[in-house]
Amino acid sequence: MSDLKILFDKNVQWSEEIVQQSPGFFETLSKQQAPEYLWIGCADSRVPANEIVGLLPGELFVHRNVANVVNHTDLNALTVMQFAVDVLAVKHIMVVGHYGCGGVNCALHNTRVGLADNWLRHVQDVHIKYRDRIDAIPEKNRVDVLCELNVLEQVANCARTTILRDAWERQQDLTVHAWVYGLKDGRLRDLGLSMSSSDDIGGQLAAAAALVLARWNS
Repeated sequence: MSDLKILFDKNVQWSEEIVQQSPGFFETLSKQQAPEYLWIGCADSRVPANEIVGLLPGELFVHRNVANVVNHTDLNALTVMQFAVDVLAVKHIMVVGHYGCGGVNCALHNTRVGLADNWLRHVQDVHIKYRDRIDAIPEKNRVDVLCELNVLEQVANCARTTILRDAWERQQDLTVHAWVYGLKDGRLRDLGLSMSSSDDIGGQLAAAAALVLARWNS
């Protein structure tokens, strides 16, 4: 228990600081949840969603998994998305990868890690799709290239779900974005793909991927 006591101590310090800054914050927060954003990111402990964008509790709905994958049979991710879109009516979904992602690195090099190998098969599929173009890029950059391409593919996966298609069909204001986070500088980067409708998902994805690959080849 001694190893965990520090977490309770830090929790007390954190809650007291919040109350000092904003009296009544937790009482108000407990009565409502109205975030405008859904963050779909990697489970990596170095990528704390709220802190990265400077938002308080209640301002960001979050789903995280290894390598920020959006899979059409993952009921966990789909349930989060459905609740965020249909109940909370978020306006923006950000799929956020990060450079140096361990899961992406394993997928790129076909490194066996255990049960997660089956999950990372989704990222390996992205690698296979772009293999020839990734191989043309210097080896030291390939993991980060695949991190970016994986984000683009997961944005397209979001856009193809019945959840987003139904939302756009009823004219709901909703956009899904592709972002990547730099562990070395703490900065977010927009990968230039934002989808607000089901129109030409494949074309938008292809155009964004071409720009990513061209930038790393330049």
